[in-house]
Amino acid sequence: MTTETMIGVIGGSGLYEIDGLENATWQAVDSPWGTPSDEILTGTLNGVKMAFLPRHGRGHVHSPSTVPYRANIDAMKRLGVTDVISVSACGSFREEMAPGDFVVVDQFIDRTFAREKSFFGTGCVAHVSVAHPTCPRLSAVCRQAGEAAGITMHNGGTYLAMEGPQFSTLAESKMYRESWGCDVIGMTNMPEAKLAREAELCYASIAMITDYDSWHPDHGEVDVTEIIKTLMGNADKGRDMVARLPDLLGADRAPCDHGCDRALEFAILTAPDKRDPALTAKLDAVAGRVLM
Repeated sequence: MTTETMIGVIGGSGLYEIDGLENATWQAVDSPWGTPSDEILTGTLNGVKMAFLPRHGRGHVHSPSTVPYRANIDAMKRLGVTDVISVSACGSFREEMAPGDFVVVDQFIDRTFAREKSFFGTGCVAHVSVAHPTCPRLSAVCRQAGEAAGITMHNGGTYLAMEGPQFSTLAESKMYRESWGCDVIGMTNMPEAKLAREAELCYASIAMITDYDSWHPDHGEVDVTEIIKTLMGNADKGRDMVARLPDLLGADRAPCDHGCDRALEFAILTAPDKRDPALTAKLDAVAGRVLM
């Protein structure tokens, strides 16, 4: 059984300025989980519906810790998004993953601590697997789109999600790189990836390398000026990559081969007669398929 594809892109400002986006409209989406980071730009590109959400809000008003992650994912689900592509700036722990390169992330280590990380809780308990937190199918399409755009794409990598907003100390940077085996570091993909899984959305993470973090002996501490300079160039590449996704994904979408769109099938443990009606009402978009 096929459904209609709708691509949701969560990223920085500029990524939604896609040439050829038809019927482009900014719209507010109400969510029981709070107000999303911004209005969401919706439109159609090459016959495929798309939605663009500035993660930090236009003008960069949210810090990594205050991004309303639950509201953002819930709003995407309410709009009918089926596939979420996260595009974010990251530092690199690998010499070969140079500024200007993109990494198709496939694993995370979550070091965040000041964020709500689940839609579920007291009154409706659920446990989903995030052993493989990104969708291999969607990740492969993003890699193909990036390579077609002439971007150096690295297939696979572990993303260290830190709380921020400060960058790493030198000791932390060396530990993440040498002892923990991480490849990139950022502040925004967690709990985003976990929430996307709970919402039964396919999720791919593209790390746009801006710097070498502080471990690199020839690059010193992280320089925000240099990061922004590289970020602007990466935004151009990111737009080119995103613009190629509709042709690759197509307007008709089959069920995910990896079960991302069925992640809640056996995840909810609370007995139906013990579920909190107020919480289950808030879960209407995220978990309506299995609760209603």
